[in-house]
Amino acid sequence: MRRIDDIANRYVADWAALNPTGATYVGIPGHDDRLDDLSPDGYASRTDLTRRVLADVDATEPTSPAEHTAKEAMQERLGLELARYEAGEVGRGVSVITSGLHELRSVFDLMPTGGEGDRANIAARLNRFAEALEGYKTTLREATDAGQASAQAQLLEVARQCDVWVDPDGDNFFHGLVDRLDEGGTLGAELRRGATAATAATAEFGRFLRTELAPRGRTNQAAGRERYELASQYFLGARVDLDETYAWGFEELARLEADMRTVAARIVGPGATVDEAVAALDADPARTIQGKEAFRDWMQGLADRAISELHGTHFDIPEQVHRIECCLAPTSDGAIYYTGPSEDFSRPGRMWWAVPQGINDFSTWREVTTVYHEGVPGHHLQVAQTAVRAETLNRWQRLLCWVSGHGEGWALYAERLMEELGYLEDAGERLGMLDGQALRAARVIVDIGMHLELEIPTDNPFGFHPGERWTPELGWEFMRAHCRIPDEVLRFELNRYLGWPGQAPSYKVGERIWLQARADAKARKGADFDLREFHRQALDLGSLGLDPLRRALARI
Repeated sequence: MRRIDDIANRYVADWAALNPTGATYVGIPGHDDRLDDLSPDGYASRTDLTRRVLADVDATEPTSPAEHTAKEAMQERLGLELARYEAGEVGRGVSVITSGLHELRSVFDLMPTGGEGDRANIAARLNRFAEALEGYKTTLREATDAGQASAQAQLLEVARQCDVWVDPDGDNFFHGLVDRLDEGGTLGAELRRGATAATAATAEFGRFLRTELAPRGRTNQAAGRERYELASQYFLGARVDLDETYAWGFEELARLEADMRTVAARIVGPGATVDEAVAALDADPARTIQGKEAFRDWMQGLADRAISELHGTHFDIPEQVHRIECCLAPTSDGAIYYTGPSEDFSRPGRMWWAVPQGINDFSTWREVTTVYHEGVPGHHLQVAQTAVRAETLNRWQRLLCWVSGHGEGWALYAERLMEELGYLEDAGERLGMLDGQALRAARVIVDIGMHLELEIPTDNPFGFHPGERWTPELGWEFMRAHCRIPDEVLRFELNRYLGWPGQAPSYKVGERIWLQARADAKARKGADFDLREFHRQALDLGSLGLDPLRRALARI
C-alpha cells in the first residue's frame, strides 16, 4: 500500500462515518439508517477531519507518478474545501438546486428498497428527518447573524419547492415513497409515521425560510468578484481569467449560432431561420414522444445502443459499466442529472429526469445529445470507469473526488466527440447538440456577467443592451433570446445560476480545457498520438481538478 493511498483510504472510512448521507450517494454501505449532522458542530467536525488529512498529505512525499497525481488531487480538492469553509461558503447557502435540505431529500432516491433491512433504514431516516432539519436551521440562523445570509429570492423559491414536495395533490414526496414500498405490519406503521413526520418537517422548513430567513435575505443575488473567483476555482479545479472567459463566451455563442443557421438551412431550406427549423422538427411526429414513461424507455434504448456500439471501437468499456438505468425522478424540479453506481455496482449508474409538471410531450431531436452527455461516452463512462479502477486509483479517487469542470466538461466534450465520430449525421439531432452547446455558452456570459455585475460589451455580436450592466432581468431576457427550452425549465435554469455561482460555466469552460488538453497531447506526441489511447489515459486518472489534470497528462 502506497502511503498516499493509505491516507486516502482511511479518510474515506472516517468521512463516511461523519457523512452518512454522502456515504449512500457514493454507495458505501453501513450508514444508511442515519442522516448527516447539519448543525454548526457537524460541519465543524467534518472540516476538522479534512484539515487533519490535508496536513498528513502535505507531509507525505510521493514515490511514483500515480502517487504524485493522487497527492496533487487531494491537495487541490481538500485545500479548496477548507478555503470555502473558512470563507463561510460551506453549508450556509440555500439555492434551488443545492442545500442541506436537497441533500437530505434526494438521498431517498438512491436507497435500496429490496429487503426488510433496507426499508427499515428508510423508516429510520424518515423519522430522523426533522432532527436533521433542526440542526440545519441553526446553521442557517448563525450564517444570517454573521452577515452571510442567502439571497431572498432563493430562499423564497426553495420554500416554494417545499410546498410542492408536500402537496397532497402534487409530488407528495414522502408519502409517495412509502406508498411505493407497500409495507404492512409494524415496519409499515414506522414508515408511515416517518413519512408524516418528514412531511411536517419539510412544510415547517418552508415556513421557516419564508417567514424567518427571507425577510433577512440579501436582495442582490450577485456574488461579487471575490466570492465568484473562489467558486469558479472550486468548480473548475483551475484558475481562469474571468474577464477573458466572459469575452470568449460571446465569441463562442456567436460561432455556435452561425453553425445552427447552417444546419437550419439543411432542415428547411436556404435562408431558413433556426426558429423555423425548430418549428419543423417539433411538428414532426416521428421526432415526438408522448408520455414520460415512453420517453424514459426511448432514453434507455439509446443509452444501451451507445454502450454496445462504442465498446471495442472507440472505447474499452469495462463490463460493470455496460449497465445503466434511465429513471424518472420522483420530483418535478426540471433537473436532468446522473448518479453514479455503488462501490460494488449492485446499484448501477442512473440517468434521472425530473420532468416539470404539465410537460408530457418530448422532442427526441433535442435529447439525443443529452443521453450521450449523461450516459456513454459522458458521465456514465467517466464515473463508472473510475469506480472500476481499484487497481490504480485509491478509494478517495474512486468515490469522493468530483470536480464539476472535469466531469461536466468531459460530458460536454463527449457530446462534441459523438459528432466527430459520426453519430450526429441527422440534421435535427445535430441542431439539438448545437442548441445544447449554445445554452452552455450563454450560461458562461450570463453567470459571470450577473454575479460580477459586468457591463455588456458595446460591440457584442448580438446588439444586446450594449453598455448596460447585467441584472437577473437582463439574464432572463438574454437566455430566452438564445435558448429554445420551455419557460418552466428556463426559469429553473436562471434561478440555479443565481443561487450557485460559478457552477454553470464549468460545463463549457471545462470542455474548453479538455479540448486544450487534447491539443497539447497531440502536440507532444505528434504522429504517435492516438485518440482512443488519450481518452483511456485521461479517464484512468479519475476525476481531478483541471489544472492537476493537465499536469498529470503531461507526465504520461
